[in-house]
Amino acid sequence: MDVEKVFRMTGGDGVTSYAKNSSFQKKASDMVKHITTETIQELFVTTTPNSIGIADLGCSSGPNTLTIIKDIVKAVERTSSTLMLHQPPEFRVYLNDLPTNDFNSIFKTLPEFYRELRKEKSGVCPSIFIGGYAGSFYGRLFPNNCLHFVYSSYSLHWLSRVPPALYDEQGRSINKGHVYISESSPPQVSQAYYKQFQEDFMLFLGSRSEELIVGGRMVLILLGRRGPDHVDRGNSFFWELLSRSFANLISKGELEVEKLDTYDVHFYAPSKIEIEDEVRKEGSFELDRLEMFEIERDEKDEESYGAAVARTVRAIQESMISDHFGPSILDNLFEIYGRMVDEEMAKEEIKPLTFVIVLRKV
Repeated sequence: MDVEKVFRMTGGDGVTSYAKNSSFQKKASDMVKHITTETIQELFVTTTPNSIGIADLGCSSGPNTLTIIKDIVKAVERTSSTLMLHQPPEFRVYLNDLPTNDFNSIFKTLPEFYRELRKEKSGVCPSIFIGGYAGSFYGRLFPNNCLHFVYSSYSLHWLSRVPPALYDEQGRSINKGHVYISESSPPQVSQAYYKQFQEDFMLFLGSRSEELIVGGRMVLILLGRRGPDHVDRGNSFFWELLSRSFANLISKGELEVEKLDTYDVHFYAPSKIEIEDEVRKEGSFELDRLEMFEIERDEKDEESYGAAVARTVRAIQESMISDHFGPSILDNLFEIYGRMVDEEMAKEEIKPLTFVIVLRKV
């Protein structure tokens, strides 16, 4: 499967769209917003550019993208005012995602974005130039030294491809019955995923090193795991429940086992040590900050946690699952999945871990 051609968050603003089902991601970005704004303020103080280049890598669609851009713009303007500069900088904002991303839904909201900024600034809108850049961030996207700040939220745990070492000569996965690393997976499975992560993350860092100015910063938010064990009751467990949901459809005769045995997700949850190792080996960046956190479940939510998780995962995985299995299984699959999440949560909490990383180009 060609990930670059198929993978995308569900576009539009329908019931299963990413725009309507990305509240978990919004909570995460809000929890570390102070880190994001502090980082770009520190950058601005040390560089004071007249024109500042900002890239959001893996921007997807929906309201989250322009919300963080607004926060960044306001943080820089506050700093510019504190420094009593003659005028604030102009902002060059590059929104990046894969070519199949629903960029149009972002562009349609730009007039309202500018109106809100003008309203907050008594009719004066900052000079902000926003454009879409389609392509994989596992490789070069921008000219040399054109960026000051890179932001990426909930994107870097997605690999450039499903690790090819997972498949035999007939194209069947060695990870039978599972879509990700599980307790019963052969050791080669976790090794294949780790190798692909190393290759991809090294390429990401090297590409950004060319595009960022010296002293440029990156704030990266991604899913991860606590220690060396790949299987835990965190991010990997959500994939285990998806595997069980597929198995449930197979037991009912609604899905062929062969289809599951040729499907794996292009996901990897790295550990803190694995991230640090790749940053050190690549050598272009200093690791200024690396923190882990959990997103607490909102007990006030009227719907079940499982239903919310199921809609979120569907908004992310719908394109891949539809391409491989066909769209007809989606409703049943995620109804089962949501129920399984609730059943497991009643036994014991599932605690997915998120990292926030701040890197500085040296």
